[in-house]
Amino acid sequence: MKKTHIILIFILLAFAFSGCKKEHQISDDPNLKLSFSADTVMFDTVFTSLGSATHQLRIFNKSDKDLNISSIRLSGGESSPYRFNLDGENGVEFYDKVIPAGDSLFSFLRVTINPNDLNSPFVVEDELEFVTNGNTQTIKLLAWGQNANYIVADKVVNIGGEPYHYHIVADSLETTTWTSERPYVIYGYALINSYGTLKIEKGTQIYCHQGGGILSWSDGQLIIDGTADEPVVVQGDRLEAFYNDTPGQWEQILMMDGRAGADHRISHAIIRNGTIGINCQSVLKATECALRIDNTIVENQSGYGLFSILYAVEAKNFVIANCGFANFWAFGGDYRFVHGTIANYWNANEHNKNENAISVTNYAIGGNSGPVYYPFRMEMDNCIVYGKQKDEFKATFGPDADSLYTFDHCLIKSEKYNGTMPGFNHCLFNLEPCFANAMKPDCHLDSIASPAIGTGNPLFGNEVPYDLDGVSRVGAPDMGAYQYVGD
Repeated sequence: MKKTHIILIFILLAFAFSGCKKEHQISDDPNLKLSFSADTVMFDTVFTSLGSATHQLRIFNKSDKDLNISSIRLSGGESSPYRFNLDGENGVEFYDKVIPAGDSLFSFLRVTINPNDLNSPFVVEDELEFVTNGNTQTIKLLAWGQNANYIVADKVVNIGGEPYHYHIVADSLETTTWTSERPYVIYGYALINSYGTLKIEKGTQIYCHQGGGILSWSDGQLIIDGTADEPVVVQGDRLEAFYNDTPGQWEQILMMDGRAGADHRISHAIIRNGTIGINCQSVLKATECALRIDNTIVENQSGYGLFSILYAVEAKNFVIANCGFANFWAFGGDYRFVHGTIANYWNANEHNKNENAISVTNYAIGGNSGPVYYPFRMEMDNCIVYGKQKDEFKATFGPDADSLYTFDHCLIKSEKYNGTMPGFNHCLFNLEPCFANAMKPDCHLDSIASPAIGTGNPLFGNEVPYDLDGVSRVGAPDMGAYQYVGD
């Protein structure tokens, strides 16, 4: 009986409290208005035909009375490029949405812009209109549209057991030129076929979707021909500010073995936010061409900056910065680097950093047949090799292939090596180079105290007389890609 009485008492109390609860009434007071998390929803540049990222708009009722929003609508109606989701429901118009006192509604907006004939970015506007108690309030919607050349994969090939979806942009015996009039958006790989050539002119902007990039097939040729004022930029296709420094958004620039007289060239380029910035491999046959790089920045790659297998690479006036594994990794091959800065202060995913800034080897494990050896040669002149690890240069060599490296007038982070060892000529060790902002990365020398200032070899400075910014280094060159200019 006691248990039954207790239950009855709780039931009666519950009814009593519910009877005392004050019910909010919907107010028709025209002085009560809505508040919003923003008065303008602004989208970053959006490629035509592609949807944007989703932006959130929060709608507040800050009064102590319930409010009924009699209508919410996109001014452009069904023809609007914008789309609206209100508390999980999609549409262009909504009616009689009640917001309790002190509560809010969540809405989400996207935009898809139709292409037109313009090359330059163009503005696309609309308004989101709210009517409450006779009051009309509007939120501006603003986006910049950009027409583009779309490269969409329509074929697939297996390389090393991995499928590569591609579209041929330069077929055999064909030269294709990409210009800066409109950006290029690549879905899959833009493929240069055997004996085809792709030339990319100054100022061209290239945006690669997740898993895609540029692929030069065996005996193809890639020429990137930017200038100091108008570099070629290769990056991911997400244009929102959040993705400015997000690595791994696209795959790689992949160059296979090439033919004699058809060197690959990358000049005045910025390659950022991919998985492997530049991947050059001579696997199908011994390559008869070289990769020549100058005045180029490769940064913020989730894997490698420059990855090479048995290739010949010459790089001058370059930066490779902040990569998840190694900035430069090589198995065999022939390399010469002049006035380069190779700096790794990777912090996007700390547990992913398990290589040195430079990691090279002359052998690979070849299944049941044991190690496979190939000759390795590397010369680094007036370079900086620095980063967060104790040793930013790692060489793993076996005895069955000739291997040689030399560092001449370089600044190196290493506890294993020092200037008394063979291969290190007039080098400095473990002295902070004083980068402007290594994490960003910005590898300009930012202090007169930098040991790299004035300590390069003038012979190499004369070979590359202007730094990555076009500043003269003749006479007293600094180590690295940039000449110190002071305040």
